Amino acid sequence: MRAFLPIVLLSLGVSLSATAIAAVLGFALAALLALGRFRGRGALIVLVNALLGLPPVVVGLFLYLLLSRSGPLGALGLLFTPAAMVVAQSVLAVPIIAALGHRALAMRWLEYGRALRACGAGRLQSLPSLFALSRDALLTAVLAGFGRTISEVGAILVVGGNIAGYTRTMTTAIALETSMGNLELALSLGLVLIGLSIAVSAAAFLLRPPADHRPAH
Repeated sequence: MRAFLPIVLLSLGVSLSATAIAAVLGFALAALLALGRFRGRGALIVLVNALLGLPPVVVGLFLYLLLSRSGPLGALGLLFTPAAMVVAQSVLAVPIIAALGHRALAMRWLEYGRALRACGAGRLQSLPSLFALSRDALLTAVLAGFGRTISEVGAILVVGGNIAGYTRTMTTAIALETSMGNLELALSLGLVLIGLSIAVSAAAFLLRPPADHRPAH
């Protein structure tokens, strides 16, 4: 059980870092899709939503090929490190945050775009106002992204290697300890993971505006 706390802390550190990176990239992509007008925009929207079901193991394999010694990014030495795990989790969370963020921003632009233009604000100048108006939905998108990262196992197992004391997270440790018959540690980590998942889901639900306070359509 001495490994319990380091595993939990590593999981939180990797997942929070990945979620922060995914939020920056996802919100930028969401804003581009919501307000941008360019060729291929519709196809990009479809692609982002299609990637919501991206298989984690495939992401891990793709990153493994990129980060391995013979891969194009092998010189960075990221394979089997927490940094590689952050990259993998970020890739999985970006489509979630981008898709949910796009829907929220597009809806607010549809509702308030005319008023913002009447005030002299262009699409780019309207972004801060749209982000402020969509803050609850955007925070929900971030929480959904964190839920995806903290529960991930396939991709980080491939690129992290599940190295004890270095890249072993709650999900990979649960899988390993269960196979070894160490159910006490596996159950303890499982309870923490379930608690975090419930907390994230509850926060996302509580942050939704009440039905009678939502904008009328």
